[in-house]
Amino acid sequence: MSYPIISLVGRPNVGKSTLFNRLSNSRQALVSDFEGLTRDRQYANIELDNGIYCSIVDTGGLTNEDSIIDTGIHSQVINALNESDVIYFIVSNKDGVTSLDFDISAQLRKLKKNIILVCNKAEGLNKASASEFYELGLGDPTLISAEHNQGIPDLIEKTIPLLPKAVEFKKPELEGIAVAVLGRPNVGKSTLINRILGEERVMAVDLPGTTRDSIFIPFEREGQQYTLIDTAGIRRKRSVSEKVEIFSIIKAKDAINDSHVVILVLDAHEGVTEQDATLLGLIADKGRALLIVINKWDGLDDYQKSEVKRKLDIKLSFVNYATVHYISALHGSGVGKLFSPIKRSYENAGGRFPTSLLNRILEQANNTHQPPPVAGKRMRLKFVNQSDIFPPTLIFHGNHVQNVPNSYERFLKNFFITALKLTNTPIKIQYKSGDNPFKDKKNILSARQIQKKKRLMKFVKKK
Repeated sequence: MSYPIISLVGRPNVGKSTLFNRLSNSRQALVSDFEGLTRDRQYANIELDNGIYCSIVDTGGLTNEDSIIDTGIHSQVINALNESDVIYFIVSNKDGVTSLDFDISAQLRKLKKNIILVCNKAEGLNKASASEFYELGLGDPTLISAEHNQGIPDLIEKTIPLLPKAVEFKKPELEGIAVAVLGRPNVGKSTLINRILGEERVMAVDLPGTTRDSIFIPFEREGQQYTLIDTAGIRRKRSVSEKVEIFSIIKAKDAINDSHVVILVLDAHEGVTEQDATLLGLIADKGRALLIVINKWDGLDDYQKSEVKRKLDIKLSFVNYATVHYISALHGSGVGKLFSPIKRSYENAGGRFPTSLLNRILEQANNTHQPPPVAGKRMRLKFVNQSDIFPPTLIFHGNHVQNVPNSYERFLKNFFITALKLTNTPIKIQYKSGDNPFKDKKNILSARQIQKKKRLMKFVKKK
């Protein structure tokens, strides 16, 4: 469904992301005094007014620098502007008019789009203080304070007449299969997503730490809806020096929770690093379906490839349910083959299994490997049923199941994964004791119950 689009543009640190969060009533965009924080397009669907809906787009700050980062940001902003029905050109009332503001306004006028000059950081809304912004040639400035929620109704009132006819809107959710792309910085996550989509939807440059926000991108392939989640690269804690990157790490971890399937991208030249193993542990703890993708595979010779595979077999043994795929995101080799296992992993992770089938498998497991004694008592698993999906969660009922050895739990997981033919999908196990829960517990009576018991006892004695 198509919605009118409003793009937020301006130089760095004028409050674009703060206004984005204010309009979307969220904290989807990262906000900081750190310049150049927003680097990719960030979308949100909102109800601007009663029955009037639109999409707003937060963009990276425009500069006159020639760095590769700034060049990439400029490209992203241009893409956003070309999509826009209305453009919010945001300036800072505190800073006044700058030479960069003049340069940006000159470029915006060439687009022949509906442009609203938004003068942010105008606490108190003193129009006299904003008179200098008329020099930009974009009409009357609209004074707001995004941080303090001032002037927003005036901005909305000015925007509504400029929008195409609004479409009735339902609050969007992640569409179809949500796939999070995770990995250390500079392993090729954004390049992989751009290859899948066939466009430069997210920035991909040969520098670590380019992606700072988690970006949600819906698309369709062969009739199946997907939402790709491009995450910020996660570094070791001791390597995280900027407060901003700490928040990015949090958003990347949140992306795992939002996903059905996680693609962990590894660099073929570096193999499985300590940090990769940590990420694998995090994904396994969350119980997400997992595909391991070895990127930059085309840059290795035959000997190097065999060595990488040998080391992977050793280091990935604790996630042996996950399949390994060898690709080149840059050249596209192997990328198309990822969709079949993604779809199958989603179906497995969301599958409901008959209780009768689960108990037949339990019987087979008991015959193969009897439960070990726990605290000198023989553990007995009597019954199993499924309680949840994503991941499939099995509850084992039995006696003396309070302290099941890790080795036996691993056996159960592997046995059920194999028997159920689960692909890339872990299972979660819980236990429920069949012991009497009221054993060694005394019933505590209320004062009223004690008095009633005394009256009854007197009656009994009289008899």
